[in-house]
Amino acid sequence: MNETRPIPVTVIIPVRNEESSLAACLTPLGRLSRVVVVDSGSTDGTEAIAREFGAEWLTFEWNGHFPKKRNWVLETLDFDTEWVLFLDADEVVDEVFLDELADAVALGVFDGFWLTYTCSFMGARLRFGLPQRKLALFRANAGRYERIEEERWSELDMEIHEHPIVDGRVGRISAPIRHDDYRGLEHYISKHNSYSSWEAARFIALQSAPESWAQLTGRQRVKYRLMATPLLAPIYFFFTYVVRLGFLDGRAGLAFAALKYGYFLQIQLKIREARA
Repeated sequence: MNETRPIPVTVIIPVRNEESSLAACLTPLGRLSRVVVVDSGSTDGTEAIAREFGAEWLTFEWNGHFPKKRNWVLETLDFDTEWVLFLDADEVVDEVFLDELADAVALGVFDGFWLTYTCSFMGARLRFGLPQRKLALFRANAGRYERIEEERWSELDMEIHEHPIVDGRVGRISAPIRHDDYRGLEHYISKHNSYSSWEAARFIALQSAPESWAQLTGRQRVKYRLMATPLLAPIYFFFTYVVRLGFLDGRAGLAFAALKYGYFLQIQLKIREARA
């Protein structure tokens, strides 16, 4: 049942030129105490949409060093709620999620929550394969994204692969968030080209800083260990497409798994090139 009082959570939405998706993201957020949109130089109608919905507007300019956008907000914003939820502009919550969110933060048992996401690709919802999860909800004073002293490995001014480190117990919210990030193959391939460059640089940096391994999640440790072998791309493809039944998603499932195979192959080739 919907609560009449606002859910005591501040929603942070990092953006850059998100006029095509921001309205859908903002529409269901009226039950949350506070909504803050953090912009990195948008040149389209993103700001007008944010203000139309009554969201607060912050501007961020990255200097190429720590912190990036999400940590900057955590360090800069004066939070008047105990909890913070990070949403991307192409992520949409529903009433089922909001009901579970309200119950979760009222329970007082956990300090953070893993969230699950549905994914669409090439016009089809992917129901199988490896589910997307993010630790995107936590107490504002108990979590920070991992600190990585990169040297502008890419133009990614927001934490994409960096994960939050939460001081305390972490639970899980089962109601999924809809993730509609597909904007055509050209955008998808371009985006993952930047991601693969970052991942290659991160892997090389990890080899010279073994103490950083202690902060990695279990999934990250597996990924980076496999990255040192030729097995990462084929294992990922086999696990997601065969073991996790990605083939049941038809053509979209095959295309998604094949492009992910290519993505991990890119990372390994960029590592090899950097070391040559």
